[in-house]
Amino acid sequence: MSEKIVQTAGRAALGEFAPDFAHFNDDVLFGENWNSGEIDLKTRCIITVVALMAQGITDSSLTYHLQNAKAHGVTKQEIAGIITHVAFYAGWPLGWAVFNLAKEVWKEDGSSTQNLSDKEKFQKDIFFPIGEPNDAFAQYFVGQSYLAPVSTEQIVIHNVTFEPGCRNNWHIHHAKSGGGQMLICVGGRGWYQEEGKEAVELTPGRVINIPAEVKHWHGAAADSWMAHLAIGIAGEGTSNEWCEKVSDEEYGKLK
Repeated sequence: MSEKIVQTAGRAALGEFAPDFAHFNDDVLFGENWNSGEIDLKTRCIITVVALMAQGITDSSLTYHLQNAKAHGVTKQEIAGIITHVAFYAGWPLGWAVFNLAKEVWKEDGSSTQNLSDKEKFQKDIFFPIGEPNDAFAQYFVGQSYLAPVSTEQIVIHNVTFEPGCRNNWHIHHAKSGGGQMLICVGGRGWYQEEGKEAVELTPGRVINIPAEVKHWHGAAADSWMAHLAIGIAGEGTSNEWCEKVSDEEYGKLK
């Protein structure tokens, strides 16, 4: 027999002040609608979170439904993908607000980090998965990087994680029209630099818009892991040109 939702919040908060509302909330909305058999509870939780987020609701009611989603099988990776997807339609600042709530709900239960590797500790600090070693592009990086798909439909998004000191080569995103790339730092600290300009520090929440045909590189700081979302911008005749490595000398000048 499937799990049944039992709700008493309406009566607890409004039982005397608004008994009819409490009845509709506890007995009809949750007691009947949530327990009808057409949709499983996990899917209902996801739909509810999306609906509340789309309305800009980021108060305790959304926290409750995020907790409900976690309790009914929505994983940390799944909720990260859901919020990211909805943010493109509902608004990026709203996505950040909901992530702040979700991070608390999916926070690890105070377990010791004493025996964890630096990579495992960093994974606990960021919401998106680190993924697997970025072996396919290893020749274009100094140090170890990791790659994890976040979205593979509509807009392709990957989370790229750099170990301390890791950076990619100078490179150019070519396009006849449109094209380029967007970076959104989601953890740690790092650098982005365009040719002929000073390096820009990457910290969580920093958004970098990279036009096509601009030579640049990005990577972690020497003393910190760094992760960013990488979003390719659609364009005509797009391609990627990898250039020379960022030398230890020029990288060492960054403080």
